[in-house]
Amino acid sequence: MDLTLLEEALAARGEPGYRARQVWEWTARGAAGYEEMTSLPAALRHSLAGDVPFSTLELVEEARGRDGTVKALFRTTDGHPVEAVSMRFRDGRRSLCVSSQSGCPLTCSFCATGQMRFGRNLTGSELLDQALHFRRAGEVDHCVFMGMGEPLMNLDAVLDACRRLPELGITHRRTAVSTVGWLPGLERFAEVDMPIRLALSLHAPDDALRSRLMPVNDRYPLADVLAACAAYHARRRRMVFVEYVLLAGVNDRVEHARALARLLDRRIYKVNLIPYNPTGVFQASPPAAIAAFRATLERAGLSVTVRVTRGRDVAAACGQLAAAARPRG
Repeated sequence: MDLTLLEEALAARGEPGYRARQVWEWTARGAAGYEEMTSLPAALRHSLAGDVPFSTLELVEEARGRDGTVKALFRTTDGHPVEAVSMRFRDGRRSLCVSSQSGCPLTCSFCATGQMRFGRNLTGSELLDQALHFRRAGEVDHCVFMGMGEPLMNLDAVLDACRRLPELGITHRRTAVSTVGWLPGLERFAEVDMPIRLALSLHAPDDALRSRLMPVNDRYPLADVLAACAAYHARRRRMVFVEYVLLAGVNDRVEHARALARLLDRRIYKVNLIPYNPTGVFQASPPAAIAAFRATLERAGLSVTVRVTRGRDVAAACGQLAAAARPRG
């Protein structure tokens, strides 16, 4: 929902200021449309339905995985495709993966999003509407900005959405923003007054390999990015989660793990190893290689987890979002 447009429409009708708050409260609780907002006069509900679209996004289709993962493909009002994912876990969590851009301009070689055409940054309302779509299907409690795009290239819109998420049931401490190391946004993120978690997509322990996998490293090399992460930790006193996708024969050997352990301060970083999800470019590391990589990091004193893959059968897993729809025109 475009909340600015909502306020303008209500003001034009001469409605009291609290009406916008009423509409938002209904929306955040999962109302499916204006007709459910029974605390508003019927005439106002009818007027809003004509003047303010209930969502800034059009749902094109949904795909449901065998594990309960749901991937939604949306289209913006100007025709750009966007994908978002809802994941249910055995412990009862319902986590959302939200996109910050249509496509991504940074072209990481292992990511399907980087292979599609970049459209544009999404607005705060478009970010929020991805979460609201899933909120209408039930309660939600976690959100990660790890979908399509680089969130820190669109930080203002991301923060606008984050400020509203607690009203959907997602606290700031259960919200995470992922970055490939976009330094201008990363330095600003350290100043944010919300206790949002930071995740760094690292994927290589040295500049040569990382530049090969992630061209952004030529612009913002490892030393600069890690210095910014250390500054974030010093200011916020919050651990940084390192995401490391394991690619067979590329970055998954024990010597890579040893180099990564030397690079990361165990007081600042926790490592999340990610089994590679097929995008047609690399091969996934075998379980034995993942286990050896993890054991090497743990022996060095680092805290390590291996991400549970969800939604792979509907191309909803990490790195697979590519939005089959294309912009109109």
